[in-house]
Amino acid sequence: MEPSVTQRFVDDVWDRSIFPTIQEYIGIPNKSPAFDHEWEAHGHMERALELLVDWCQAQEVPGAKLSVERLPGRTPLIFLDVPGEGDDCILLYGHYDKQPEFTGWREGLGPWTPVLEGDRLYGRGGADDGYSTFASVTALRALAEQGVQHARCVVLIEGCEESGSFDLPFYLDALADRIGTPSLIVCLDSGCGNYDQLWGTTSLRGLVSGNLTVELLREGIHSGYASGAVASSFRVLRQLLSRLEDERTGTILPSEFHVPIPHERLNQAEQLAGIVGAEFVEGFPLLDGVQPMASDVKELILNRTWRPALSITGADGLPSLESAGNVLRPMTAVKVSLRIPPMCDATRANARLKEILEADPPYGAHVRFEPEQEANGWNAPATEPWLRDSVDHASREFFGRKAAYLGEGGTIPFMAMLGEKFPQAQYLITGVLGPESNAHGPNEFLHLPTARKLTSAVAHVIADHYTRER
Repeated sequence: MEPSVTQRFVDDVWDRSIFPTIQEYIGIPNKSPAFDHEWEAHGHMERALELLVDWCQAQEVPGAKLSVERLPGRTPLIFLDVPGEGDDCILLYGHYDKQPEFTGWREGLGPWTPVLEGDRLYGRGGADDGYSTFASVTALRALAEQGVQHARCVVLIEGCEESGSFDLPFYLDALADRIGTPSLIVCLDSGCGNYDQLWGTTSLRGLVSGNLTVELLREGIHSGYASGAVASSFRVLRQLLSRLEDERTGTILPSEFHVPIPHERLNQAEQLAGIVGAEFVEGFPLLDGVQPMASDVKELILNRTWRPALSITGADGLPSLESAGNVLRPMTAVKVSLRIPPMCDATRANARLKEILEADPPYGAHVRFEPEQEANGWNAPATEPWLRDSVDHASREFFGRKAAYLGEGGTIPFMAMLGEKFPQAQYLITGVLGPESNAHGPNEFLHLPTARKLTSAVAHVIADHYTRER
């Protein structure tokens, strides 16, 4: 492929076709089923699906066959099969469901309102992960425009990723014969350390989460009457969480949630620290004077990618400040989200988490932990020389700098599933979620120049895949 021709073509498609369509996509509140249990009745998922399907069909990729796969009671999946040369296969992955709104969007911005400011297109789901459909199909069109041979390509776009991809295994089984055995898997749902080069993801953390509830009273009573005689449910909750986490350092205490960090990943963390430096911390929206958990950037990177970490992401039983009277509340409940490192088994971790939190409750409090979600992390297999060379060459051509690699602190359940299903495959896991892009939180944005360059880079890697042994 001729890089300059590729980029001109990709830029033209983004300007004329993708940009207006992705704005429309951002405006659709198609929340993942974990956050919208009535998703079928509300119809937002179907609207987003129809928008993407119509756009894909209008691209007229030569020989492409597009279908919407529907299993009863499950979110629909887009399946695009593009013919190629030989018996080999490439699988490209993305998703079209979204995280919920969240709070804290700055004035003039909102989750379902596309807003362009400079190179940033704000709104929920543009970067995570609505752009992936447009980028995958446009990369395949770029190959066809230049008459470049490539292997058969299958594009899978699911509607359940933000809920843990619990629908996806059923589709992978149902479509197994049609998918085949890919030798290269391209996932566009990951992040980047900056917007200056092409990034590959080497690992992903897993996740176990659930609802922890502590109850001591049948009803709330006057705190002056009961405090000091009856324990606070909040204090009991604090004791239970201290079994799991050292509240001074954030260290997760039970050894079952830790794994040995491979030597190669330690080296990559050091290399990444040298590339991003202070930008790593600057990418977080810290208030003035707030310090990160460590001063060593390498340690922060390892904390985020290869060490477990606890977050409390929601609470019940706590009235708003203006409604909080002097009452000893009957219960406190929180949503526990525990990130676990790659190679830590999520099912065993969830069972152990329940055991730790429910055992021997203080004061005989009624404690229950209800597991809600679990997903294994992923550690990339060794990268073959052709793929490393191809990614580096594409990065230099389209970004002007060599490629770089990082581990991610988030979870893409799809990767662990495919790692088990296709252990011999090579992986290009990449994305546009860089500094300040803030997926899942307020002010999420898609960095448009990175999305364009990434689209071109994917096309060139697909071309190199075909010529790797010729």
